[in-house]
Amino acid sequence: MFKHSPIPYLFIAPQLLIILIFFVWPAWESIRISFFMEDPFGLGSTFVGLQNYFDIFHNNFYLQSIQFTLIFSVLVTFFSLAIALLLAVKADKVIKGQKVYKILIIWPYAVAPAVAGMIGVFLLDYHVGPLYHLLNFFWEFDHKIDPFDAGFAVVLVSVWKQLSVNFVYFLAGLQSIPKSIQEAATIDCRSNTKRFWSITFPLLAPTTFFLLIINITYAFFDTFGIIDTLTRGRPGGATTTLVYKVYQDGFVGVDLGGSSAQSVILMLFVILLTVIQFKYIEKKIHY
Repeated sequence: MFKHSPIPYLFIAPQLLIILIFFVWPAWESIRISFFMEDPFGLGSTFVGLQNYFDIFHNNFYLQSIQFTLIFSVLVTFFSLAIALLLAVKADKVIKGQKVYKILIIWPYAVAPAVAGMIGVFLLDYHVGPLYHLLNFFWEFDHKIDPFDAGFAVVLVSVWKQLSVNFVYFLAGLQSIPKSIQEAATIDCRSNTKRFWSITFPLLAPTTFFLLIINITYAFFDTFGIIDTLTRGRPGGATTTLVYKVYQDGFVGVDLGGSSAQSVILMLFVILLTVIQFKYIEKKIHY
């Protein structure tokens, strides 16, 4: 119908090639291997159908990892967004020393998740960890043997690592609100709290929705390095997320078929979560 030059296809060919090699092909291989019992040395495979999937849902450790992942994701997402929003609101009102205040909050963004986990290891060390001794003033804290304390430590470090990203976006969103709207809202409503929730926060809805997706993705996938360096899923698998469970079974336990089945389930769960976010939550967002 429309004849044109093949040059545009040549321009997008490298990107399409990267997607095919690093995304489509691994996803297809995971789906294929999930129906087989693979030899750990790659010498052979046996077709087992849906047996890997049945074994997963009869595995108490996998069900425990699902529960922890959901709780962990909700806590990390909520506290990362809430604290970052509070800091952004305060930073937006700072007049003197504004740049220093912003830089100090943005700095953790440059820290890799694995490095953030190592910082947590030193801060929570029995002998020299200041955070360990601080927490012991409130209760008998021991993240190496107590599941609640281990989960608390992972959530704490994960939230600290993500605060800077959320802070930058929230601050940019606040500063993009027209001054005329803020002045009109000040005249109509004298209460700062009511004015924020009725005027300012609804105007931040697009930014909040974007950060909600980013933070859920971060909690599911990018916290792998924090968990691996801080707790390694201990104690007793209490801090094992779905992604870390795939790593443990696939790379440590060399159960390629089972770990592939877990990755397929995780992929379907993420797709379902994305559909829910864009179909139901985004409808309430006004751009």
